[in-house]
Amino acid sequence: MTVQEAQAEVFWMAFKALRKKERAVVVSRLLSDEEFREDLMDIALIAQARHEPGEDVPLQDYIAQQGQQR
Repeated sequence: MTVQEAQAEVFWMAFKALRKKERAVVVSRLLSDEEFREDLMDIALIAQARHEPGEDVPLQDYIAQQGQQR
């Protein structure tokens, strides 16, 4: 386990130890940070896309396909 993973685990355990209302306050504070919120949304979209069936298309090919559809 890396140092970063160990630190994340400590924070996660502390978060889970909070009462439900306290966790809601922490999440609210995190989501009030625009940059963090955008990063979180990007991570969620990437995680969701990993479960979608599809073929691996190089980025340049994908961009070209999108340009042809417009």
